[in-house]
Amino acid sequence: MPVQLNETHDPALRSWIASANDGTTDFPIQNLPFGVFRRAGSSEQFRIGVAIGDQILDLTLAQQAGIFSAIMDARLAHALASTSLNAFMDLGNGVSSAVRLALSQALREGASAQAALHAILLAQADAEYALPAQIGDYTDFYTSVHHATAVGKLFRPDNPLLPNYKWVPIGYHGRSSSIGVSGQQFRRPIGQTMPPTATTPVFAPAKRMDYECEVGIFIGQGNALGEAIAIDHAEDHVFGMCLLNDWSARDLQAWEYQPLGPFLAKNFASTISPWVVTLEALAPYRKGWTRDAADPQALPYLDHADLRSTGAFDIQLEVLVQTEKMRQDGTPAQRLSLSNFSHSYWTVSQMVTHHTVNGCNLRAGDFLGSGTQSGPLPEEAGSLLELTEGGKKPIILSNGEQRIFIEDGDSIIIRGWTQKDGAPRIGFGEVEGRLLPARNLE
Repeated sequence: MPVQLNETHDPALRSWIASANDGTTDFPIQNLPFGVFRRAGSSEQFRIGVAIGDQILDLTLAQQAGIFSAIMDARLAHALASTSLNAFMDLGNGVSSAVRLALSQALREGASAQAALHAILLAQADAEYALPAQIGDYTDFYTSVHHATAVGKLFRPDNPLLPNYKWVPIGYHGRSSSIGVSGQQFRRPIGQTMPPTATTPVFAPAKRMDYECEVGIFIGQGNALGEAIAIDHAEDHVFGMCLLNDWSARDLQAWEYQPLGPFLAKNFASTISPWVVTLEALAPYRKGWTRDAADPQALPYLDHADLRSTGAFDIQLEVLVQTEKMRQDGTPAQRLSLSNFSHSYWTVSQMVTHHTVNGCNLRAGDFLGSGTQSGPLPEEAGSLLELTEGGKKPIILSNGEQRIFIEDGDSIIIRGWTQKDGAPRIGFGEVEGRLLPARNLE
């Protein structure tokens, strides 16, 4: 569908919440992402909120204040009072758009709702978060041709890119139960590996721990079993996007991935950011999706004129590391790489359409991973596997420490944002996770 702009995108809009107007926040009034939160350290029920500047607006209390009265019905009232976004996602993008508009009008400078809403704000620094939705199913794709080629060269130097890659969006079924929200801490996984000089596998903690910088996609309204979602309607079924770190144990992966792909190397932890940015909020920051003329062009069911003109998203993706020593010394996290989602070989709508072309049914809250987002330049690599060339080229940090793969105590932070001339900067916040030592095998 063609990208539509409306009054919520007006770059001149300002909020009565001062922190939303500083030009550096990820959450100006033009963003208004959804998440699930409660007061930190409390036993309160989790509830739905919207990020605005450095604050959170509680939508249950906002509903009671009457800001949604013009659009309210029983289904929306139930959805906004829920402890997850699933019911809200299932109402469709038309409803979420109407809610965003009501929020935008209530949070603008001079809004009559200011007095009522000011008292129900909570500072983000005083909140803790849950997963935005109950994730029923999780599919991880492999949409960066630069990542696929770089990794392929490490494992298959003579045939780095398999012949199906440029024809079909590749994906595998991931483990939804181990997806956690930013702040997730997890133990180094244990499993089988095959050391280079060994003749039998070793059962031990993984040694080659890695991150994967990805974009996560939340499904809104689903489709019935047996029905496919056409490419020109695919984004009608996408609620929004977040940041994703799909942690990987590369030595486990190298031993197990043939013939059926990742298993224990991926299912121990995946971490996502707490705020889901709607596709509507991202509308001004889209780009055309292109395919090199020398490459196979997408089959008709994966191609569309609107896809060619506005199918990509111009989202900067930054990865940083903070080691245990850096944390103890008060040293800030250090950048490892900077890439962009627009480099993706396959688009969000192509992932959704291909996923359902065989009749697979998606449901509200289902989750898609984009796969590691690497760009064409070495410094745009979305994993340590690529940055260190398979462990051959250590990264020297500013404090003198070296990293080939992630070590115990390391935190990996991913940030994402988009900006352009004539439009405000909007962002996704960040996703942070920390690797702990493996459990005792004795």
